[in-house]
Amino acid sequence: MISIWKFPLQTIDEQVIEVPVGAELLTVQIQNGEPCLWARVDTNELVELRKIAIHGTGHELPDTTRKYIDTYQMAGDSLIFHVFESL
Repeated sequence: MISIWKFPLQTIDEQVIEVPVGAELLTVQIQNGEPCLWARVDTNELVELRKIAIHGTGHELPDTTRKYIDTYQMAGDSLIFHVFESL
């Protein structure tokens, strides 16, 4: 079955999330003051680990930074963060 799942994120440089194999990472938005990632998943699949990197505007991006997912704002829009999938 195909579904949309939510994955809460921490605003840290890198974290690992468990998602069903082949999950399509769709967007990141703030919900109740916290960043959350939404993904299109096949609920029948086994899970895999995916690395998520979050970098502020102007911060250096490491070589492991790969696919851009989305940008979110916090602290009254004074902090801007960019979310990527990384190796």
